[in-house]
Amino acid sequence: MVIIMLIDTHCHLEEALYEDIHEVINRMPGLMITAGTNRETNQEVLVRVKENDNVYGVIGIHPEFVDSYQEEDLKWIEEHLQDEKIVGIGEIGLDYHYDDTKKEEQKRLFERQIVLAQEYHKTVVVHSRDAILDTYEIMKKYPNVKFILHCYSSTIEMAERFLELNVLFGVGGVITFKNSAKLKEVVEKLDLEYILLETDSPYLSPEPYRGKVNEPANTAIIASKIAEIKGITKEEVIVKTGENAIRQFDLNIAL
Repeated sequence: MVIIMLIDTHCHLEEALYEDIHEVINRMPGLMITAGTNRETNQEVLVRVKENDNVYGVIGIHPEFVDSYQEEDLKWIEEHLQDEKIVGIGEIGLDYHYDDTKKEEQKRLFERQIVLAQEYHKTVVVHSRDAILDTYEIMKKYPNVKFILHCYSSTIEMAERFLELNVLFGVGGVITFKNSAKLKEVVEKLDLEYILLETDSPYLSPEPYRGKVNEPANTAIIASKIAEIKGITKEEVIVKTGENAIRQFDLNIAL
């Protein structure tokens, strides 16, 4: 039997980001994986996964918080990595977008969390902005760790290098934008077995909702666009990306 499982592998289900978080969750017909970024949002991840059967979580320290996190935050993350519905470490990584970026500090924080993931056999959800080469160089040190490149935005050539590293690629609403030729090439050329659906809700709403608050239910729009690009059915995309997510996160769901 084929399981049709729509899975939003990356969203931010923080109550303050939506008018009604409960309605947002109820509108999603599948599963959601909500990502923490700092102490407060990580704690809210735990609340959300306990309240909702169809929500799983990842917890971590985003590079944006490299100056403000405390050692106790990493200890807290480690303490909760074996919670039943915490399925990874994230959203973590590198962000060199701003001129005053502390690159070395970011790299150290990134690696410390990858080491935790390796120790506890957890998937790592990676944020990489304007830092793709350093991201690659760090990730290749950890061949036994499962990685997801959240909101992938680099080239097909770089994607092919990452394929050697046990990596899947998160594709979100950007794929529906008119100026997303680079990402469309990646989706066209990559085998579907390496692609995951995500929304990054409440950010990056797909067309025709661009500029509005995004939500996990819009994962279906992203699936439709990928199907169009690859010349297959929307159902095929949902089935395969759902299987990919179940395997990459080791979700306790029979295939």
